[in-house]
Amino acid sequence: MKFDKFTYTNLHRIQELLGGPECGLDMLPSTEMFEQELDHAKLDSISQYLKEYRPMTKEETPEGVVSGVKFLTWNFNCPLFLANFQKHLAAIGVTFERSKIDHISSVFSPSVDAVFNCTGIGAASLGGVKDENVFPTRGQVVVVRAPHIRENRFRWRPDSDTYVIPRPFSDGSIVMGGFFQEGNWSGNTYGYETEDILKRGLELYPEIGKRNELKIIREAAGLRPSRKGGVRIEVEHFDQVNGKDRYIVHNYGASGYGYQSGLGMANEATDMYFEAAK
Repeated sequence: MKFDKFTYTNLHRIQELLGGPECGLDMLPSTEMFEQELDHAKLDSISQYLKEYRPMTKEETPEGVVSGVKFLTWNFNCPLFLANFQKHLAAIGVTFERSKIDHISSVFSPSVDAVFNCTGIGAASLGGVKDENVFPTRGQVVVVRAPHIRENRFRWRPDSDTYVIPRPFSDGSIVMGGFFQEGNWSGNTYGYETEDILKRGLELYPEIGKRNELKIIREAAGLRPSRKGGVRIEVEHFDQVNGKDRYIVHNYGASGYGYQSGLGMANEATDMYFEAAK
């Protein structure tokens, strides 16, 4: 929870650095509905920092929903945001290099004091890490053009989750999902899953339009980097060169919550490194 809170309350700083909402990061209304009882302590906690937070009234709550909340949340247009973030970092001197590595030790060189291991699902197979607690949680989504949709909507069920998420500054696209399939390594998309997503999504959000009128932009599948026991944020002493200690800082296992909690996780990881390196 503390990572979510830090991220939510500090993302405005990233948005400002990147030039405003046009960077692919904006705040939009969100409605979340649950078919099971929620932890009231958790609700009390998030209500303290979520903007425009309020519980849904009985009149607003559909049949089968036990409770629901409304608030403002951060929405990412992930491809646009990441491109702008990389551009900003490059402008202030950060260099980027893409290569394949088999062992985490190969990233070290005489000039490197620390390596941050943010390999996600790769932490399961990367030499020097090989975390047996890491596993995939497969998801599939459908990206649809619907510029009139400007609100997030979620319905959480014990056996499935349905969501509609607008992408800011994307020429009106929304992301419809989804699936949470633990242990499924397939990156393929399946037509029957697409149809199931659309059926559930249109039931949840009929204002999107009729099935035969939808403009589907693309279908995509991905593997969330999940981990038994939750995230791993840990400093590991690697070696010592010329009297100076060198470290690996592990920061992975966020599953489907990377954008929601990633800034808080990064802040924790860097704080832990600076404390160890004193």
